[in-house]
Amino acid sequence: MIFGRRTPELPTPEQALKGRPEPEFTVPSRHTVLGNPLVGPYPEGLEVADFGMGCFWGAERKFWQTPGVWTTLVGYQGGSTVNPAYEEVCSGLTGHTEAVRVVYDPALVSYEQLLKVFWESHDPTQGFRQGNDVGTQYRSAIYTHTPAQATTAQSSREAYQKVLTGSGYGTITTELLPAEGRPFYAAEPHHQQYLDKNPAGYCGIGGTGVSCPIGIADAPSTDA
Repeated sequence: MIFGRRTPELPTPEQALKGRPEPEFTVPSRHTVLGNPLVGPYPEGLEVADFGMGCFWGAERKFWQTPGVWTTLVGYQGGSTVNPAYEEVCSGLTGHTEAVRVVYDPALVSYEQLLKVFWESHDPTQGFRQGNDVGTQYRSAIYTHTPAQATTAQSSREAYQKVLTGSGYGTITTELLPAEGRPFYAAEPHHQQYLDKNPAGYCGIGGTGVSCPIGIADAPSTDA
């Protein structure tokens, strides 16, 4: 969070740290679980989805365990600092959230199914926190790569809001924005597939227990 403030608050681009022209590390070449390259260009026919849902260690594991996902990597997205470092992101002075880039085969898993994993694996109503993890870097976010993704994400948010409201939860605070203009900066090597390298490591991911309807029309009404 911004130093000296009680409540986490996003910095303006002018307040944000400036960063650096190049990252200070090299991203590992291959995924430790899936065996595929972490960074692109990716094979033809694959698509990319970006999600923020709290601590990226547990979030990444949720997606690499999803059939049809080709590779995953963790990083920082949605802020102003160029090539930020983990400590800078955690200071709240970059504006980034911890994100997972999911590269998937749409013939094997749909974007809608990935959204179901996203919604059900965290509490999207908590604002700048996720459970005991507090800070702007833990905010819920979806950064879309195509108009179709944007439409599907918006529809799924509306559908999930209905079932959350019916279960006593508040308003979804998930940031839903285009990935264009919001670069994804890969995180340091030791963060990639962290829970594969450290099976007993910290995982702050925990959902609401409320099932997300896959089909938009299947969302139950909460009207009396």
